Amino acid sequence: MKRNTRRAAALAAALAGMQLLSGCAPLLVGGAVLGGTLMVTDRRTSGTQIEDQAIEFKSMNRVRDAIGDRGHVAAVSYNRVVLLTGEVASEADKAAAEQAVQRVDNVRSIVNELEIMGPTSLTARSNDAILTSKVKATFVDAKDVFANAFKVHTERGIVYLMGRVTEREATRASELARTVSGVQKVVRVFEVISEEELADMSRR
Repeated sequence: MKRNTRRAAALAAALAGMQLLSGCAPLLVGGAVLGGTLMVTDRRTSGTQIEDQAIEFKSMNRVRDAIGDRGHVAAVSYNRVVLLTGEVASEADKAAAEQAVQRVDNVRSIVNELEIMGPTSLTARSNDAILTSKVKATFVDAKDVFANAFKVHTERGIVYLMGRVTEREATRASELARTVSGVQKVVRVFEVISEEELADMSRR
């Protein structure tokens, strides 16, 4: 089990590093490593996963067109809910970024967490990517959560958790994320489902 945990942590760190260096939309991983096997635990349909990828790509392009280089913005989509994080120069740019994403096809809603401040350094962003990988590895290591039911994004040490999860799962994941050294705060951006809905998903 320890060997599997180390492998999962290494995989998560490698993915975070690739995402940071490429500047592209996050790579979708279709399963979590549990007990040496790959279990598909993403609770979106494959079509929705692809759609979320497209939303992220289009959102970043629209935001870039709207505010240029006046800030550092990340757009993360889960089940067509877009989380905006990062730093922009003014309230006008914050509003412009949100309006740009609203014009992207298939976006259901937007959670705008942009801060009015100077952009963070590359070192800070690298630390955020490492924190994301550590939180993901902590989920993989836990016995009582499905790691791939959660999407993790970190900005300035603030960990944002997304996913279609029960209140029980949301609480447990938040507790686990808070145990990771360096995490300043955990923000829940969940779509909460009932235990009955989760059971129905499991039977499909």
